[in-house]
Amino acid sequence: MSPREIEVSEPREVGITELVLRDAHQSLMATRMAMEDMVGACADIDAAGYWSVECWGGATYDSCIRFLNEDPWERLRTFRKLMPNSRLQMLLRGQNLLGYRHYNDEVVDRFVDKSAENGMDVFRVFDAMNDPRNMAHAMAAVKKAGKHAQGTICYTISPVHTVEGYVKLAGQLLDMGADSIALKDMAALLKPQPAYDIIKAIKDTYGQKTQINLHCHSTTGVTEVSLMKAIEAGVDVVDTAISSMSLGPGHNPTESVAEMLEGTGYTTSLDYDRLHKIRDHFKAIRPKYKKFESKTLVDTSIFKSQIPGGMLSNMESQLRAQGAEDKMDEVMAEVPRVRKAAGFPPLVTPSSQIVGTQAVFNVMMGEYKRMTGEFADIMLGYYGASPADRDPKVVKLAEEQSGKKPITQRPADLLPPEWEEQSKEAAALKGFNGTDEDVLTYALFPQVAPVFFEHRAEGPHSVALTDAQLKAEAEGDEKSLAVAGPVTYNVNVGGTVREVTVQQA
Repeated sequence: MSPREIEVSEPREVGITELVLRDAHQSLMATRMAMEDMVGACADIDAAGYWSVECWGGATYDSCIRFLNEDPWERLRTFRKLMPNSRLQMLLRGQNLLGYRHYNDEVVDRFVDKSAENGMDVFRVFDAMNDPRNMAHAMAAVKKAGKHAQGTICYTISPVHTVEGYVKLAGQLLDMGADSIALKDMAALLKPQPAYDIIKAIKDTYGQKTQINLHCHSTTGVTEVSLMKAIEAGVDVVDTAISSMSLGPGHNPTESVAEMLEGTGYTTSLDYDRLHKIRDHFKAIRPKYKKFESKTLVDTSIFKSQIPGGMLSNMESQLRAQGAEDKMDEVMAEVPRVRKAAGFPPLVTPSSQIVGTQAVFNVMMGEYKRMTGEFADIMLGYYGASPADRDPKVVKLAEEQSGKKPITQRPADLLPPEWEEQSKEAAALKGFNGTDEDVLTYALFPQVAPVFFEHRAEGPHSVALTDAQLKAEAEGDEKSLAVAGPVTYNVNVGGTVREVTVQQA
């Protein structure tokens, strides 16, 4: 065959989900980015050629009302208006929605319905225990709303987690009607070979047309290679963050992943000129949030501890509050033992915080001398089924300390109707606007919502450094820095640390 007769196949296009408007700033700067610092990039993001744009869910809802005095529903509506050509995507914690407990099915239905009505397209639905029963109702609600239901597998490593187990879970999610499967690597544990093996096995088992999306953090420094191996195995979409908001405990850079594919038989449809504009926008914005920046660059110790960054900082603060920072190594060693006793749950919100806090209690007070209510609930099945059998001795202690009995059914089946009562309570609050969206805000965050409603009319309160503060800092003028704009203090109120911003005269 002559060179002219050789067939040249077209490169396979790999979709890209851009994370800069949600998980990138959640991971790098504690979810503190204000909407005013995102709107300027939206036109370029909308035209850059992404498969989807993740912009809502996760911790952003909480952060909006707790720190920024922003209405999260208004944020979503603004994104919908500014990015009319994009699939908007959110992260949804299954039966937990965006809060930290399970909610009644009616609340789940109403939340999904309102999210879709306000502009959401793709719902990435996951559960901290990887219990498909905790995802089923949210997935059904997404399908009923006519939106894209993405069934999600939280990736972790343990003696009971296998390729076969992940393939089985993918099948359960597809049986629920999942439009796509997401493999979510929240702690950057996914090495290249497992990435290839899991993606290929799911494709081989359920068909090459099964859409698989892959989400990896970059904390361990290995996962850009994992993305490449996943692409070779047939993954359809990978998550990235624009380079000026990437790496560390964040994600792999969008431009790097796109460039990596050149000459490989794979490509993206991204517009590089638009990417450079997005990059430059956030490069200018990022210094304003440096007081919230994570100090982690690369940390391979996570492969052993499996402790995500947010969990680590939470344990450090707990020990510091008790004057026991010297116990950190003991706590780090205790975490894997607590996780084993709980049946090897993935360490992701809220299971990571629950396991971490119990490890602190064990070190400070003795092994399971005192259990948190949440850890007792994990041991007794109130968060769902665990990947492996729980330690029966610890289960018995959980029964004794909590006064509860173990359950095996779907936890939400035990929840009574709550929407009507939540509506009445929300309606009595100062600043309540009469919408279902406000009722949902109250239902998810009943301690925070009343303060937000009361002060919402004041408008957003950015916690970023002002241009004047940045200039003063650059010039080394401490006096100017002190009076250049709002100053944020951490105030301890009854054992709870609250962030208070004071506007200088």
